[in-house]
Amino acid sequence: MIIRKADKQKDYDNVWDIFSQVISTADTYVFDPNTTKDSLDKHWFADYMNTFVAEDSEGRMLGTYIIKPNQIDLGNHIANCSYMVNPKYHGQGTGKRLCEHSIDFAREKGYLGIQFNMVVSTNLGAVSLWQKFGFEIIGTTPKGFRHQELGLVDTYIMFKDLQKG
Repeated sequence: MIIRKADKQKDYDNVWDIFSQVISTADTYVFDPNTTKDSLDKHWFADYMNTFVAEDSEGRMLGTYIIKPNQIDLGNHIANCSYMVNPKYHGQGTGKRLCEHSIDFAREKGYLGIQFNMVVSTNLGAVSLWQKFGFEIIGTTPKGFRHQELGLVDTYIMFKDLQKG
């Protein structure tokens, strides 16, 4: 697997394919399942974001992630990330590799921590994976997400201190 900086011109359609599939289920991300392709510019390719893609040896796009400052100015020392794995390639370690890459990249850029502002509590695979990488649940928003099938479910704020091992 190769993880590289996304090339908007070259990768836009493949990233859109992943993005649109992931949000269509309305069970892990806040994006409306009817989000349009041209919205990807602001959600995944904005100037203040670093966008990466993961490809296999045959050039198939397995997943993508963004990393950006969690806040502006006096809060920009904490990163925020979002990850999406192509549903066709779930269970092959892509999410794990993307997370590892993002932690390394965040440290290289001088971030002191990574915060996930909204992890859907019913997304047990993601919660478990982030915890394996040392992210802690530091807060819960009761009924913070309108899950397509389950209705209102809690969301977690998760944090990893990058100054610790």
